[in-house]
Amino acid sequence: MKKYLTALLAALLLAGQTKGEQSMNDRQRTLVTIGALAGKGDIDKLKTALHDGMDGGMTVSELKEALSQVYAYAGFPRSLNALGALQQVIKEREADGRRVEPGKEADPLPEDYDALQQGTEVQTQVTGVPFTYAFAPQTDYYLKAHLFGDIFARNNLSHADRELVTVGIISALPGCEAQLQAHLRGARNMGNSGEVVEKALRLALEVGGVTWPKGEPNTAFAQYFTGNSYLAVLDKSGLCNVTFEPGCRNNWHIHHGAVQVLICVSGRGWYQEWGKEPVELRPGMTIAVPEGVKHWHGAQRDSWMQHLTYHADVKEGASNDWLEPVSDEAYDKLTNY
Repeated sequence: MKKYLTALLAALLLAGQTKGEQSMNDRQRTLVTIGALAGKGDIDKLKTALHDGMDGGMTVSELKEALSQVYAYAGFPRSLNALGALQQVIKEREADGRRVEPGKEADPLPEDYDALQQGTEVQTQVTGVPFTYAFAPQTDYYLKAHLFGDIFARNNLSHADRELVTVGIISALPGCEAQLQAHLRGARNMGNSGEVVEKALRLALEVGGVTWPKGEPNTAFAQYFTGNSYLAVLDKSGLCNVTFEPGCRNNWHIHHGAVQVLICVSGRGWYQEWGKEPVELRPGMTIAVPEGVKHWHGAQRDSWMQHLTYHADVKEGASNDWLEPVSDEAYDKLTNY
């Protein structure tokens, strides 16, 4: 995980700075959500998401195709369990007289279809550059001919749709930051806008995000926190995960000579700059704290919160000033936001 995490953080920071308010449509949200829940193996929530998707107009063919694709990234057990959940949802809806639209199945492939040739072209489009896994030629063949050739050739989901499903799936798989990073690019390369990819990642992290290490009690900085926090150092560059118990927050503080980057990865929290309204932190949200700005961050009253943190644009002599605590009175007012 450590080897590739900085690249993923860069992608998240870029996403957090994307301009525009282009919203994901309901169909795209369903594809990301069912991918994340199927990859995570959360069948109860997956069934709810499948009901919501069918209420919103998705067909059995589309949902079945998305859940079948899960096996290529998370294995047959996760895929088969997810398909079983879809079967249960269909039975429930039929028994209740609710809408069940079969949809159009994928068109048959031509007799002269060359899966390896087509898959190689599609893989190059997804990744942006030609790719050959020379270490294991048989795996390279499976990727090209089967995944990007056979599966991606089925046209009841578009390539753009399939990459959103994939972002959802991989977001739920610990240790797969490199692959998630690649498919964030792939989702854009296959036709999704930057705004949609940003929102897909935020949704995927919220629905099925991986579990981040809690670490050890943050005793070295306990004097600057109200409540208990925990620190996990993830690599030598200074990348850390900080876990806040419900109600925990750090003191007001100022970073000199560096920009602090915060990326919320689980739970709900708060970030506030001096003289400004508080900002709610949810998984996938990225904050770049400007140099010299007084601020604080922490968990909400009823939720644990984890955020990754590191420093960018670090100058010689960079330092940090710890200031007064966030008072209980000021913190309690946040329940009104």
